This record gives sequence, C-alpha cells and structure tokens, in this order.
Amino acid sequence: MGFSDADLAAIWLTLRLATVTTVLLLVIGTPLAWWLARTRSWLKGPVGAVVALPLVLPPTVLGFYLLVTLGPNGPVGQLTQALGLGLLPFTFWGLVVASVLYSMPFVVQPLQNAFEAIGERMLEAAATLRAAPLDAFFSVAVPLARPGFVTASILGFAHTVGEFGVVLMIGGNIPNETRVVSVQIYDHVEALEYTQAHSLSAAMLVFSFLVLLALYTFNPTRRKA
Repeated sequence: MGFSDADLAAIWLTLRLATVTTVLLLVIGTPLAWWLARTRSWLKGPVGAVVALPLVLPPTVLGFYLLVTLGPNGPVGQLTQALGLGLLPFTFWGLVVASVLYSMPFVVQPLQNAFEAIGERMLEAAATLRAAPLDAFFSVAVPLARPGFVTASILGFAHTVGEFGVVLMIGGNIPNETRVVSVQIYDHVEALEYTQAHSLSAAMLVFSFLVLLALYTFNPTRRKA
C-alpha cells in the first residue's frame, strides 16, 4: 500500500499548509488570547464568541461566506484585486486564510486558559522590579504559559491537517495547489480506489494518534491532571 505521486503531493501540501497556518495562528492568537485573559471590557464576550464560532459553525457555512467575501464581488476580493494581488479563492493562500479562521479557537482557547492560570501575583512582582509590560509578558507570562503554547501548536497543526469542508469550499480540488490529504482521500473513494484511500486514511489515523499521544505525554499540565 504505497503512495502515488498525487498522494505525496497532497501530503506535502497539507504539511505546508498546517505549518504556515500554525505559525500565523500563534502570531495572531497570542496577543488576542492575552487580551481575552486580561481584559474586563464588555467586548470580551462578543470577541470570545466570534473566536469560538468555528467550533459550532458547519465548515461549509464558513467556507461559503469566505468564498463570497474573498470573491471578485466581495470586499476583501475587491481590495486584493485593487492591490494587484488577484483573488484568493482556489489558491494556496486562500486555504491559509480559511484555515487560520477555522482553526483559531484551537489555538486561542488553550493560550487564553494558560494566561488566565498565571494570575496576578507573578506579574505584579515583575512590575515591582520595574519591568515594562512588554518585558513582563515575554519574561514572565510566556515562559509560564509554555504548556498552553505546546497544546495550542499541536491542536492548531493537527486540526488544519484534518480539515475538509472549509478547504474544499474555498480551495476546490486543484492538484499541487489546493488538493490536501482529506480531499485526496475523498477523490479516491469517489473513484472506488479503496486501496489508495485506505493507505492515506491509515496514515491519517496514525498521525492523529501520535498527535494525541504527544499532547498527553509531553504536556506538563496534562500530566499533572
């Protein structure tokens, strides 16, 4: 049960997409999670609900509205065209945008929980030592929240690898451009190529198990639970 060239291309594209998405999610999600953990603004509830929306929203619904928003008549689509960037749907970077939005809660929520668990005492101690807020964040909050970063990175990467509905809606099924592993499995099943579908599915099953094993083995917080 070997992998065809098309399978290998889909695997490489999926790993590339998951890596880029996870890095962007950590960059975007860290300040957002810090704000959600620290703020007392009335906006915390609405913002938290928007972040968590992909947990309950059908992927096809999110994919449809992204397709409309990023399309030629959508506000983002018109902006990218005006900037000479073309349209994002049915491109790799369109998949990145969709994946960032769809996997957002899997990164933001673990980080928010980790930041909330730090409490005020350590940050107040840093302030008494005249540490600037930014210094306190990087020297105190980030190291103490390391288990949250481990969990967020693993879940964000794994969830992106397992996407199907949203990437099919926004990316279609273009070889070497938007055809990820989940779509490749779907193609094999449609073509009654069950041996090839089994190979990729088994690989995904092993990957999912290893992800959960790493999460429960190497995360200090979960080991203490």
